[in-house]
Amino acid sequence: MTALPEALRAEIGIVRHSDWIVVDQAMIDRFADATCDHQFIHVDPVRAATTPFGGTIAHGFLTLSLLPHLQNSISRPAAPAASIEVNYGLDQVRFIHPVRSGSRIRAASTLVSVVEKTPGSFQQTLKMTVEIEGADKPALVALWHIRFMI
Repeated sequence: MTALPEALRAEIGIVRHSDWIVVDQAMIDRFADATCDHQFIHVDPVRAATTPFGGTIAHGFLTLSLLPHLQNSISRPAAPAASIEVNYGLDQVRFIHPVRSGSRIRAASTLVSVVEKTPGSFQQTLKMTVEIEGADKPALVALWHIRFMI
């Protein structure tokens, strides 16, 4: 068994916030082009204005795909000498509230657990909540699993 750095173990249960970022129409349009998902609620401001959303909204998967960027802006002690980190997957992903074009979002990240899977190989689980500035509900919540080796 490899010793888990105490600084990382001490982070379990602590909520840390990312920087705010703006999800604007240009970002939504680029994501639509990259994923070939051009549903009008994402890319047609005039038509989307007639929906209950009142304008275009980000794809749920766009918001989800921003997790690495948001997580990278959070200062949290890392495992020293981690040779590699890989995305292992997500559980309990829920898209709770739409992100309107022009909204600012940030992540609330809570380290839930760190488990040694094999000697020197760990899996951390983060509870990720993407908050929308001024909204009473989050855009999404998910459990994110990341494997790393030391």
